[in-house]
Order: sequence, then structure tokens, then C-alpha cells
Amino acid sequence: MTFEGKTALVTGAARGIGRACAQRFAREGVHAVLIDRERELGEAAAEQVRREGGRATFIACDVSHKPEVDQAVAKAIEICGRINILVNNAGINRPATFVDLSEDDFDEVIRTNLKSVFLCGQAVARHMIASGTRGVIVNMSSTSAVMTMPTLAAYAASKGGIAALTNAMALGLAPHRIRVNAVGPGTIVTEMTRTRLLQDPESRHRILSRTPLGRPGEPADVAAVVAFLASEEAAYMTGQTVYLEGGRMGLNYTVPVPPEMTEA
Repeated sequence: MTFEGKTALVTGAARGIGRACAQRFAREGVHAVLIDRERELGEAAAEQVRREGGRATFIACDVSHKPEVDQAVAKAIEICGRINILVNNAGINRPATFVDLSEDDFDEVIRTNLKSVFLCGQAVARHMIASGTRGVIVNMSSTSAVMTMPTLAAYAASKGGIAALTNAMALGLAPHRIRVNAVGPGTIVTEMTRTRLLQDPESRHRILSRTPLGRPGEPADVAAVVAFLASEEAAYMTGQTVYLEGGRMGLNYTVPVPPEMTEA
């Protein structure tokens, strides 16, 4: 996979999957532009990439607000010259039963997870078209787009929307030779899942009993698939959502949990 001299803009890059994507791209010779509304964490993540020998720039931005998105994209272009790759990774979750889910929480999840894909995708696509860049956009969906839980109504709706939007974006941008795909992770060991799911023994056992590969995923696992989709190795792929879930979606029974995985 050849990325030397390219620029990748990654949203939600201060931690977790986004940070892993930025680190992976930087190792491949990409100038990683980390976008996040958490300035301190984002600056630290960019500094870590630079300490590892990569090129990284942090830009503070709330990707659910168009003026901030337009300003961040313009700044990235000013610094780097052009954007070759966009990873729409920013996302939040507000778990609640359906009848207890507040309108404010629903709106916040949709704005952050789904509307941001539209705003960032549109801003970057316009730049790619104007500059003649045959770029790549990778959106972060989830297995929750097709299989979910009662407390994830807003999150599931946002991720299902991302899968559908990915297809529409791919069709609309294909004449410009801009590819658009998505990744749908299952349970990945991020700060959010470690706190809410994996530290609870019962929850951890339940997740692993539905994961044939016997372990949760790591952010680096997702970053590897994102890097593939962004590379010329995937030059004939567009409009697809690639699910990365340890075999869970094909499972109609539970599996034994490896003994070494029973402790958080």
C-alpha cells in the first residue's frame, strides 16, 4: 500500500479508533490531520504520532457544525496542499431505553455521528473535485446498523444512516473517481467499550460468547481495514460496508469463551 506524500484527515482522532487510524496512516508516510473537539487530547495524540516519527497536525473542530467543518477543511488544505483521504470516524453514544431516550440525546447522536459524515464528506469532496484529486472517503458505521440492542436506538439509527449514506455518496462521487466505503466494527477495545462493557464480567462473557474468534477487536484491527480501503489495493471497491466483528454476524448460537479471556 503506497501512501507516501498523501494527506489523510481523520475525525474523532483524539482517542480510540480514530487515533489508531491516524497512527497507521502516519506509519505509511501519510501526513495525518487529526480532527477532534477535545483539544488537549487531540494535541497529545498528534504529538504522539510525531514522536513515533510521523507527520501530524491537530485541528480543533466540532464536526457537527458546518462553519467549523468548513474552516477545518480549509485549514488542512492550507497546511497540506490537498486532502487525499477522509476518515469520518467521529461518534458518540447515549444509551437509554427507547421510551426514555431524550430528544436532545437523540439529536446529539445524529448530529455527531451522521450529520458530520455529510458535512465533512461534502466539504472534502468539493475540494477533491475542484483539485482533480481521485480521493477516498471511509466512513465509520457499525454492526449496530444491522443488529443492535434495545438501549442503542439513536446510535443504531445513526450507524444505519451512515451505511446508506455511504452508498449514496459512492454513487454520486463515482464520476469524479472518488471512492467511498465504510467499516462496520463490532466490539472494539476503546475507552468507551472498556468502561461500559468489558470491565463487567457478565457483559464481557456475553460478548465473547457471541464472538467466534474469541476476543474483542483492537483499534489497530480497524485501522488496518481503513488503510486497505484507502489504498490502491481497493481501487475497484466503492459503496461497500465491510463488517469487522470476529464472526459475530454469521453466528446463530453461542461459543465457548477462551479461559484467558474471562478476566478483563
